[in-house]
Amino acid sequence: MLLKYFYDKALAHASYLVGCQQTSECIIIDPGRDIQQYLDASEQESMTIVGVAETHIHADYVSGARELAERGARLYVSDAGPPEWKYLYTADYDAQLLSDGDVFHVGKIELKTLHTPGHTPESISFVVTDKGGGANRPMGIFTGDFVFVGSIGRPDLLEEAAGLEGTADAGARDLFRSAEQFKQLPDYLQVWPAHGAGSACGKGLGSIPSSTVGYEKLFNPALQFDREQDFVDYILADQPEAPKYFALMKRVNKEGPRVLGDAGMPPQLDASRLKATVEYAQVLDLAATEQFAHAHVIGSINIPVANLAHWAGWLIDYQQPLVLIGGAHQIPEAVRVLRKIGVEQIEGFFDAEAVTSAGLRNQAYSIATPEELVGQIQAETVQLIDVRSDAEWNAGHIAEARHMFLGKLPETVGHLDTSKTFVLQCRSGVRSAIAASILQAAGAEHVINMMGGWMAWRTAGLPAVAGKAATVDA
Repeated sequence: MLLKYFYDKALAHASYLVGCQQTSECIIIDPGRDIQQYLDASEQESMTIVGVAETHIHADYVSGARELAERGARLYVSDAGPPEWKYLYTADYDAQLLSDGDVFHVGKIELKTLHTPGHTPESISFVVTDKGGGANRPMGIFTGDFVFVGSIGRPDLLEEAAGLEGTADAGARDLFRSAEQFKQLPDYLQVWPAHGAGSACGKGLGSIPSSTVGYEKLFNPALQFDREQDFVDYILADQPEAPKYFALMKRVNKEGPRVLGDAGMPPQLDASRLKATVEYAQVLDLAATEQFAHAHVIGSINIPVANLAHWAGWLIDYQQPLVLIGGAHQIPEAVRVLRKIGVEQIEGFFDAEAVTSAGLRNQAYSIATPEELVGQIQAETVQLIDVRSDAEWNAGHIAEARHMFLGKLPETVGHLDTSKTFVLQCRSGVRSAIAASILQAAGAEHVINMMGGWMAWRTAGLPAVAGKAATVDA
């Protein structure tokens, strides 16, 4: 048996190639949309991709399952769960719909389906036995977003992101029963999850790529509860904000993503078109935050490439055309990430140097330290906006701050009086820099980003409200 691990750091997404070396056949588990990596790996190993399997309808990225099925791979997807969570595109392909206990093979490798609902109603896991190697007991389990290293999949996404009220508690109780089932598996089984640290599909995910059932039973906090209600209370508390694009990803992956095929990069556009483009399209500058602060195009927003996967799904309007400003080294990665989270209307890109040479960077915002700003903040001659998460705000914040979470800023910025002077603040200064660009694009002329954010404020010994307090939001 051959096992290859693929990890997309930008999305904290893990996928796998499982191959039978005796028959030179392989299957891809939970693929991302950028399938070239799997095609290249299978070619290097002289294997044919005969199957593609998914543990559930993913919410945080566009699946590559249909893309691989289009190239002849057989689909193995869940048929568990209620009617509203069935795949709608499988009839167009060679597909096997799976329920609890179903078994399928890739060469001489056996994969057994376990229905493990909770994160989503249709969630399944795959227990793998290498029968080609003579084994009569399983080696490991692909858990998808069910069990992670050091955590477990959140059950509130359908309610938080898709607006399905009342599903979080029921999902948590399903998840408890699935966790009890997981605890009955042999301790020696390896655990191969679909996400690592940084994913919004759970809280407290570890950075280690794999684990074992026995280790998780000992040390995974979510697996330490014997009483259902204690588990429910734990798993529903303090989950990270669910990005609003998750609901769109659920629909796209359920109905079937658009097949990209061999789509290349969007075209490069002449800088002379930029002023007209700002009038009808979103303009996203990929520059580093300090560079953008110094000089940028009026009406553009700034998300550096390193932060794109986490924030583009919150801040980009999926219904509007999008153009990029970036260097040759930034555009391919940006396009890959944007396509992977379902941003389809990328009309083209402007070369960053050409934009600068054309003299189109006619706006800037200020950067100042907490020590330089504290007097104005306490005198309330500026409006301080804290763009951190609810959990961060509740743990402590600056008394004069107004809480407006960055992910919802495009929706709430209209409540602000753009004639005021705004100071933007987050934990370190990165998220607030993104927020500064959003405020300026919305018409605010006087914007200052707090250098070092909350950490620098506390390091300077400046006053703050400690502990949980009411959120003031627009």
